[in-house]
Amino acid sequence: MKVLLITYDNESLVQWFPQGMAYIAGTLLKHNYEVEIYEQDIHHYPESHLTEKLNNEYYDVVGLSFIGGYYEYKKALKISDAINQSTQRPLYIIGGFGPSPAPHYFLEKTGADVIIRGEGENTIIDLLEHYKQKKSFSSVLGIAYEEDGKMYVNADRPLIEDVDSIPMPAYHLFNIEHYRLLRMPNCTSTDFIMPVLSGRGCTFTCNFCYRMDKGFRARSNEAIIEEIKYLQKNYGITYIAFSDELLMSSIGRTMSLCEDIIKSGIKIKWDCNGRLNYAKPKVLKLMKEAGCVFINYGIEAFDDTILKNMDKVLTTKQIESGIQATLDEGISPGFNIIFGNIDETKETLMQGVDFLLKYDDGAQLRTIRPVTPYPGSPLYYHAIKEGLLKDVADFYENKHTNSDLMTCNFTKLSDEEFYDALHEANSILLQNYQKRLVEKTTQQLDNLYKNKDASFRGFRQT
Repeated sequence: MKVLLITYDNESLVQWFPQGMAYIAGTLLKHNYEVEIYEQDIHHYPESHLTEKLNNEYYDVVGLSFIGGYYEYKKALKISDAINQSTQRPLYIIGGFGPSPAPHYFLEKTGADVIIRGEGENTIIDLLEHYKQKKSFSSVLGIAYEEDGKMYVNADRPLIEDVDSIPMPAYHLFNIEHYRLLRMPNCTSTDFIMPVLSGRGCTFTCNFCYRMDKGFRARSNEAIIEEIKYLQKNYGITYIAFSDELLMSSIGRTMSLCEDIIKSGIKIKWDCNGRLNYAKPKVLKLMKEAGCVFINYGIEAFDDTILKNMDKVLTTKQIESGIQATLDEGISPGFNIIFGNIDETKETLMQGVDFLLKYDDGAQLRTIRPVTPYPGSPLYYHAIKEGLLKDVADFYENKHTNSDLMTCNFTKLSDEEFYDALHEANSILLQNYQKRLVEKTTQQLDNLYKNKDASFRGFRQT
């Protein structure tokens, strides 16, 4: 059985490696399916190219996965139209965080035959075995599907508890020479970067998060290190971007992984997503020794009341002490702040701006976006309860037009006051970033001509 997996174009020069599809591809190969990757992301093919390919080449199955968001939604509709117009249309399966919370809506909008809801590795094999044997999909857990003009949503599939049992991503099917050109904070121009997943899920339940899987399931340290060694040996990778929602899921887990990386003797730079309540000096010291150069922190707000409204399980005291400890250890912190959650004000927004100005080390350009109540998140259901949203169709077709524009106003500000506040906040942050760039290049200029710096290689953007 021949399967075509689509990596969609998000219009970036260098794309993020499609890990989810790579895991699905690895699982399909293990079960002796023939897999091909359609690289729209790398080649920027128009959708008509996909229709032509499906017209001229036979595939049993075509698959697309996407997250929630205005761009991904519109792109999925375009790709779906291209598939549905083909003369040899295969079985069409979609999955990912986008369609999973709203299966009826996405079956109707995309014309897909099946939606895989949640984790896909076990489900895709079960589904395709039923398809090969021409059996009804009624007993396949974790899917929604259309049959005889009716839509069905089956019971959820249990999560894969032993995540080490999942086959490694099928790297050899993908153009790693392209994906490894990804740039991350504190990398050099000669670094080759790839993401690695060290676990699945998260131990926290922030109100704006639309993740369906509950809890956290860590991969073993041995499996993580083995994958890093594989990437180093086969693709020359020098920097790992740990793509977990939360690598720092506990102090013990973080320290254990770092200790084993150090013991293994591998030399690798890496970054991760972290939690500031776990950012203790002893943890950060070990992370630095193991190669960590950047920790992306979900701060979200710098006000204790707003943090509580978000169910962030974090305080401003923990935020400040954790950021300071990170900087003291010589690791760059990433600052994620959003605006517009329940009862936020211009004052709480500017507290976040002041915090960013105080601690930002210039490693990244950071601006503040409005919070988005993605379908499936607690904030989405709050928006419906308060009459700010009607349903998922209202979200995608009317309200969520751009990630930098408001979807719903959860504050007591008028919409105009909301945007004025964001405009002021981001003007300050952008001017601060530009000031840092000017200072940096001025220092280079002074060093070049005053100190006759022979190592200077020109004022280059890359």
